[in-house]
Amino acid sequence: MNIKKMLAKNFQYFFYFYGYLRYRIFVAFTLSFLKGVLDGFGLAMFIPLLQISETTQSGSSGEDLGNLSFLPAFLEGLGLTLNIQTILIIILIFFVLKGIVVFIEGYTRVVFQQLFMREIRITNIDLLNSFNYSSFVKADSGKIQNTFSGEVERVNLGYTRFFKTIEYGVLVLVYLVLAFSANPEFAIIVLFLGGMTNFLFKWLFKKTKKLSQIFTLITHGFQGLLIQHVSNYKYLKASGLNLFYGKKLKENISEIEEVQKDLGIVGSLLNALREPISIVAVVIAILIQVKYFDSKISLIILSLLFLYRALTFLMALQEHWNLFLSVSGSLENVKSFTRELSNDREKNGTIEFEGFHDKISMKNITFKYDENVVIENLSLEINKNETVAFIGESGSGKTTLMNILAGLFIPAHGEVLIDGEDLFSLDLYSFRKKIGYISQEAPMFNDTIFNNVTFWAEKTSLNIDKFKEAIKKASVYDFVYSLPKKEDEFLGNNGINISGGQKQRLAIARELFKDVEFLFMDEATSALDGETEATIQSNVEKLKGKYTIIIIAHRLATIKNADKIVILKNGNIGAIGSFQELIESSNEFRLMTEFQGMSVKNF
Repeated sequence: MNIKKMLAKNFQYFFYFYGYLRYRIFVAFTLSFLKGVLDGFGLAMFIPLLQISETTQSGSSGEDLGNLSFLPAFLEGLGLTLNIQTILIIILIFFVLKGIVVFIEGYTRVVFQQLFMREIRITNIDLLNSFNYSSFVKADSGKIQNTFSGEVERVNLGYTRFFKTIEYGVLVLVYLVLAFSANPEFAIIVLFLGGMTNFLFKWLFKKTKKLSQIFTLITHGFQGLLIQHVSNYKYLKASGLNLFYGKKLKENISEIEEVQKDLGIVGSLLNALREPISIVAVVIAILIQVKYFDSKISLIILSLLFLYRALTFLMALQEHWNLFLSVSGSLENVKSFTRELSNDREKNGTIEFEGFHDKISMKNITFKYDENVVIENLSLEINKNETVAFIGESGSGKTTLMNILAGLFIPAHGEVLIDGEDLFSLDLYSFRKKIGYISQEAPMFNDTIFNNVTFWAEKTSLNIDKFKEAIKKASVYDFVYSLPKKEDEFLGNNGINISGGQKQRLAIARELFKDVEFLFMDEATSALDGETEATIQSNVEKLKGKYTIIIIAHRLATIKNADKIVILKNGNIGAIGSFQELIESSNEFRLMTEFQGMSVKNF
């Protein structure tokens, strides 16, 4: 278990990338290894080239290559005569092969990187779409926004830097092996000096990782503030608070800049130290070789080539590792975000919902927000094509009850049956496709009317006819075709170019285009003026008996023709009946109508 924990801690990033790339990681390692070997062999062949050029003789035993003497021996065994021309051709072949490997490595790196980023984005989109709604309402919107935008891009940078680190690590290893083969004493010096530089840079790496984590937290906060600034822009502007809120954003930007500056200082320090330390190490290595080991100059030159290569890539490794650590906070955040989405996935049934035929039965439903009981032991039946209205004080459980009927909330106790089938044993996606959900906000997308209503359906003659039928049912046909571009008119951000009433009618049209069986209307007309509300209510009345309609309303005038009105009180049913029945039987309902200026004599 301790070994497992140690591996998980020290190779956590490797296992993270491996989880997405699998065998492709080892392809990348192999290509880096080949690049180093071909480069090393090509460099090694310069020693016999120098020997031959000095003696003007053909052939070489390769004794000045140390343990690498097998290379010219192998070539001679193939029947090659090692003269200047042959060695130059061999060197050229090694470096041409290296170039081919470099190209393949670069190409595969891009392909693997695209695959990695695609998998991250698609995985998190799928997980977000299956995220439990109860968990979503408690989630940090700034974190979600920042993770899907800035953080994923920083992970993309992290991928490049991590695999550059791995590549340089493989090359360092290759050159160390080559240096050890040429001269073991020299290789020991390399290892020692490399170890010393790691001790030197360790505190810088730790600082970078800490700053990266701080940067991620601050950018979460900035994205959250930005989202709220946009969504509440009208209020902030009208109330004069936009400048104060802008000050908060500016303060957050200053914090981000401060952390970025600190990261830049650490990175610059590492970059500045890189070459001087390499040269110091080279000088020390040469002095030790000459003074204590009396090595041949050709072997020192070869070892020096490998040493300098190894140290150069070691410094590059340390630099890229630090750059990777500078975005490691983002990687940790994306890992945590993915894990959070995965742990709170919505439980979905397997039974395909094929249509609503009879009734919905809610039996002894209890629902809690954390420890607060919102609905307790509630039972209710809703028949097919019945219009049912939920009314009651704020906090009485109206919206919660609608969310349970939509399968968004799972009751702590009790059951919801659709035609006798447990709602949560159904495939909720197939069930929700039959729900038209119309809320007070009436969300509109910055696109054409046609795309808003059809949700980007292909513009075929069949879909155009279906679109026209939907906007006729929603009584918005005349408005749409009075516009200069008709159904191709752009609505602007959240439908800014049209009125609230027009937005609501288009929202109704969108739901009707879907071929729904249920219409859920959550305070759909409460933000509208009386005349517009009455018009939309008249539109809804025309749909009565054709759909099963669930309405949440504060204004009782909008639900006077409902088949059934449910008064919710303290999480349960206080009274139930038609408008007239409640007028006659419920003092509470009668007082509500009088409070809203509705004369009881009219009913």
